[in-house]
Amino acid sequence: MQLVGPLLAIESSCDETACAILAPDGSVLAQRLVSQDAHAEFGGVVPEIAARAHLALLPDLARRTLQDATLSPADVAAVAASVGPGLIGGLVVGTNFAKGLAIALGRPFIAVNHIEAHALSARLPGVVEGGAAFPFLLLLASGGHCQCLAVEGVGRYRRLGGTIDDAAGEAFDKVAKMLGLGWPGGPALEKLASEGDPKAFALPRPLKGREGCDFSFSGLKTAIARQIAPYGSEPLPRTVAADLAASFQQAVSDVVADRVSNALAMMDGPTLLVAAGGVAANKTLRARLTEVAERHGLRFAAPPLALCTDNAVMVGWAALETCAEAARLGLPALDDMQFRPRPRWPLAEMAERFEV
Repeated sequence: MQLVGPLLAIESSCDETACAILAPDGSVLAQRLVSQDAHAEFGGVVPEIAARAHLALLPDLARRTLQDATLSPADVAAVAASVGPGLIGGLVVGTNFAKGLAIALGRPFIAVNHIEAHALSARLPGVVEGGAAFPFLLLLASGGHCQCLAVEGVGRYRRLGGTIDDAAGEAFDKVAKMLGLGWPGGPALEKLASEGDPKAFALPRPLKGREGCDFSFSGLKTAIARQIAPYGSEPLPRTVAADLAASFQQAVSDVVADRVSNALAMMDGPTLLVAAGGVAANKTLRARLTEVAERHGLRFAAPPLALCTDNAVMVGWAALETCAEAARLGLPALDDMQFRPRPRWPLAEMAERFEV
């Protein structure tokens, strides 16, 4: 199925409520995103609060996004939404809203795997000069994920390794909380780290130098806790907090660089090293990954900072890629109205939708 009109995409898998409208060629006609701030006082996302916020926000957000693109609902050729993985309450809200709109308009509904959307985001027009050809290595690093994926084609992914405990973004958030910073912790910790000395504290580099490309961050988090313990309930001096933040950020970057280098060696002919997810916005990490890519004779690419975190543009692009692949294989037009929201949806299952 090749779309002949704009596609409306919806993202609601966690605490970002987003809508976007993409032309059939992937051009972004309009996009809107609301980052829910009601979770800050709890130090993390509260699923029930997130679901209720999506329910309240989506109708108006979709209407405003259409207005921004100077379109009416009747102009929409298809509707797509993240169906999983993610927080089930948010997925139910976004999926049912998208399905209801598709039914009302008599348009097809396209179910999108949230992780696949991250994986394909580097192929958005204009992100990588000359385009991101398959196969490429994806480092997906966010609050809920940290894994290396061989992206071999639309619907074809191999998981080379992943975290055995905390995700990278989860570790950033937990350490930021220890340092007395706000939530989400990643951006606040990166800002504080810019004031500190990354060599001030000798922190461990879990799994660095080991075979494979699995990750571990819980020991690093524990090491930070031990450094803070002598201060008891007293606030950390600003200089100490900054040095800890810088040392932690450097340790994470060293570990990730080592693991990604191993992952590249596990692939046959990667064309590119790509990072996606919220942690991919970290400038120190980007610099280290650029070095890794250069050592392997590759380019490093990442979506623009605004598209690293959860957004509807990547959801819309994944839907377009899926439609194009189905058309290339001569499959019937897609309509995923029977798909149900899934808190877990392994990428290994994505090839099933293209089986004849």
